[in-house]
Amino acid sequence: MLTALRRTFRSLRVRNYRLYFVNQTVSMSGTWMQSVAQGWLVLQMTGSAFILGVTVALQFGPILVLGPWGGVVADRADKRKLLLVTQVILALQALALGLLTATGVVNVWMVCVLAAVGGVVMAIDNPTRQAFVFEMVGADDLANAVGLNSIVINASRIVGPAIAAVLIATVGLASCFLLNAASFLFIIGAMLLMRPGELHRARPLERAKGQVRAGLAYVWRTPELLTPLAIMAVVSTLSYNFSVLLPLLARFTFNRGGGTYGALTTAMGVGALAGALLAAAVARPSSRLLVLSTLGFGVFTLLVAASPSLTAALVLLVPMGAAAIIFVSTTNSLLQVNSPDAMRGRVMALWGVVFFGSTPLGGPLAGLLAGWLGPRLALGFGGAATVLAGVAAFVVLRRR
Repeated sequence: MLTALRRTFRSLRVRNYRLYFVNQTVSMSGTWMQSVAQGWLVLQMTGSAFILGVTVALQFGPILVLGPWGGVVADRADKRKLLLVTQVILALQALALGLLTATGVVNVWMVCVLAAVGGVVMAIDNPTRQAFVFEMVGADDLANAVGLNSIVINASRIVGPAIAAVLIATVGLASCFLLNAASFLFIIGAMLLMRPGELHRARPLERAKGQVRAGLAYVWRTPELLTPLAIMAVVSTLSYNFSVLLPLLARFTFNRGGGTYGALTTAMGVGALAGALLAAAVARPSSRLLVLSTLGFGVFTLLVAASPSLTAALVLLVPMGAAAIIFVSTTNSLLQVNSPDAMRGRVMALWGVVFFGSTPLGGPLAGLLAGWLGPRLALGFGGAATVLAGVAAFVVLRRR
């Protein structure tokens, strides 16, 4: 047992990564609080599933358009200093949304503009953050650190929505945004306390023409990178639309309020945390794990869509969340492990494009399907697409 625990958390021996891990948990909890509050704010103001989908699309659209260039910036820059800049801007964005909501002057177009601003920053922040993991821990502990990052994200997925549900019901939506702004101080402080001399910094990429195109070409001719990216593109576009579908399930399927939305998100987060622990314990990611996690994610999504009651949905969201995070962690680890240092920022930018940037397509699509067919069938459509992607991945990888 002790050996397994040491293997699961071995990256925490590194001081720089330990600072990042602990303080990122606080910051990400704030981010999930804002995500829950923003979705509920838009739904409260408009009552429209489509507008909710559009808001989510605006938040992630810049990653789809600007993501490859964000990867070039990540490969060229001092990643720690660049992350300090992006975190400060995101803190100011959360503060602005909180003040607008608290003063009662917030409007849907304001939420949309601020969501788009955050999306532009994330187009640079995401590939930089992913590549910075390697600089903190080095090659030997990279896969483990990626799994531990999933623990950070999914522990915060439990804590953030739970706090948001309480705050929405008692204090109001504005408090979620303001607390998120304050939470960025923790990760900013961690970056400042790191020892730059202990980072495994790769040689920065020198400016040259065609670096975005070179990254795309490299991925296209490398099956170890292209296959997980293709699967991720299908699944994230058609199935990973929970920020749209979970509030719709809470309000229109189960006829409940914001507290139920927070409970659904938290249940999925509990499973995701368990999945992250399993992913961190894996010594090295594999194609077999990629296929199994894709199929498991799809099957449990279908079961959640068919759940006869709120209680059943909450129970089934736990294994669905576990399979989902193992799928995401496996694709991330496979890409990081198989990427050369000079390409890692651009490769992880493409991961961000297909994972986050697909939301501008999937978010409105999920909203439209939910409006026409209901939230259950919209969720089931994504589950069926994920199962088919898993079967296709099995066939392709077996032939190879």
